[in-house]
Amino acid sequence: MFAINDNLHEETLSTSYFYRGRIITVRQDRVRLPGGREAFREVVEHPGAVAVLAIDSNKKVIFVKQHRQPTGKVMLEIPAGKLEANEEPLECAKRELLEETGMQAEKWSSMFSFYPSPGFCDELIYLFKAEGLSRGVPNTEDDEENIELFADTLEKMGKLIRDGKIRDGKTIIAVQYGLLEMQTIKI
Repeated sequence: MFAINDNLHEETLSTSYFYRGRIITVRQDRVRLPGGREAFREVVEHPGAVAVLAIDSNKKVIFVKQHRQPTGKVMLEIPAGKLEANEEPLECAKRELLEETGMQAEKWSSMFSFYPSPGFCDELIYLFKAEGLSRGVPNTEDDEENIELFADTLEKMGKLIRDGKIRDGKTIIAVQYGLLEMQTIKI
């Protein structure tokens, strides 16, 4: 069985904050390493996020296309968004699916959570599966998001990943896990 080695723990000695924004906070921690030496760690604090693998009645996954300023590219992603203060992940997932796609789901299941970049960021993403989709009444308050919808099968999305057309980490994880789940069910 896999066990975490507590001997690898780094003790935080002090923290300095450099930036506090609407979405992230940036800090530097001075830490004591297991061998006694000291080092610095730069950390991006993030409130966490959700991502939704939304599957319609035709077994197609709903994706959003949107421009992402950090990459300078239009990205193909599953619906996702940041957790608000004190918001439960499932409620956030429902809100984000409705805001980004105008859809609601009859059936929700929690898949798992993961840290996309634990080397410098504490963001934890909660991945959900949404099935039994229907049109809802979208919240159109967020006029900063320009989104187009796209739907296709997991198999075709897997090919887009292999061809380098999908490069978003949370989307790759969700599609690959969905494909793995399909194979497991067939066995």
